[in-house]
Amino acid sequence: MNDTEYHQIVDEVFSQLEEAIDDSGSDIDYEIIGNVMNLEFDDRSQIVINKQEAMKEIWLASKSGGFHFSYVDEKWICSKSGSEFFSFVKNECDKHAGEAIEWDE
Repeated sequence: MNDTEYHQIVDEVFSQLEEAIDDSGSDIDYEIIGNVMNLEFDDRSQIVINKQEAMKEIWLASKSGGFHFSYVDEKWICSKSGSEFFSFVKNECDKHAGEAIEWDE
């Protein structure tokens, strides 16, 4: 994939994530500045998701550590766990919020 395709795909991921958070009714604040999306929780903890254009990856940092996601068969897959991006983010949000958050992936 070229740089333009990469940015289009990741921008869509960010949009889907924003929509999922909005639709969930959860109290997660989010902000996108440049290539970085920050999710902030009531306890002020954060999940930071950013584009890594040079690697064509999405990187995520949370209480659990740092994770890299590569685009495989039209899904973003974690190099450490093999988890799909949206499922992984939901699990991390549950941990940060201290409760299960209901949202569609």
